[in-house]
Amino acid sequence: MNILLAVDGSAYTKKMLAYLATHEDLLGTSHSYTVLTVQSPLPTRARAALGKEVVDSYHAEEADKIMAPVAKFLGRHGVEAKCMYKVGPVGETIAKVADTGKFDLLVMGSHGHGALATLVVGSVTTQVLAHCKVPLLIVR
Repeated sequence: MNILLAVDGSAYTKKMLAYLATHEDLLGTSHSYTVLTVQSPLPTRARAALGKEVVDSYHAEEADKIMAPVAKFLGRHGVEAKCMYKVGPVGETIAKVADTGKFDLLVMGSHGHGALATLVVGSVTTQVLAHCKVPLLIVR
């Protein structure tokens, strides 16, 4: 299977990785993995003031902070993963990458906010569910 791991560096990413480690049918060299992190864009005025080079460098550094521990974890389990980052609306971007990348499964952790919090602030998981056509495994 071609598996996309959506990560954000939170404790919920760690839970998702722990789940994978305990389910050998999901974590193994028989699958190919891509680790994805998506960052919200900086405000327009900040991007204009800082310039494209500085903004791109910032996003690359932040993505590396999130993906490096995940790649290290996977490496300890004998798995080599491709790493990529995108900048955009988080939920929609994860869904778009999953759909256009021909992935068989999308795995992500969920913060598990209650219904009221989701209604007020929204949920990345809800956005992914609304936009993604790829099967989704949510770890809480």
